[in-house]
Amino acid sequence: MTSQLRIGQGYDVHAFTAGDHVTLGGEKIPHSHGILAHSDGDVLLHAICDALLGAAGLGDIGMHFPDTDPRWKGADSRAFVRHVRDLLKVSDYVVVNVDTTVICEAPRLGKYREAMRSNIAADLGINITRVNIKATTSEKMGFIGRAEGLACQAIALIEHISG
Repeated sequence: MTSQLRIGQGYDVHAFTAGDHVTLGGEKIPHSHGILAHSDGDVLLHAICDALLGAAGLGDIGMHFPDTDPRWKGADSRAFVRHVRDLLKVSDYVVVNVDTTVICEAPRLGKYREAMRSNIAADLGINITRVNIKATTSEKMGFIGRAEGLACQAIALIEHISG
């Protein structure tokens, strides 16, 4: 049996709009704004999807879930993660780990971090110890610092297994 490790990176950003929560890692987090997006706007899950798709050479989230397709209007991004997991499985890839950084001035994510990690681990079919979520601010600089939106960066390591 041989194995091949591959790495991918992902990035997503969304603007704030009227609303009372943001969805991150599949968790609804109370906030003074909502997210302007075609789906639920979960930047954390979108960045993970792009990192995984990139690592496997399977394109990007826009190719698989275009915002021009009404099927994805308001969609739960956890379904995107499960679909990407299934695409990887068909191609004989397994997820080794994902590491992420959410960039926002607010909301504070600390008390939601473990639930987000649990959701991601469950959807990817991996141990929670293989999912890391960090959070930082932009020190009040740029559109994030002005509380106009939020972003996320993700990196993923996958392994191709062939017998």
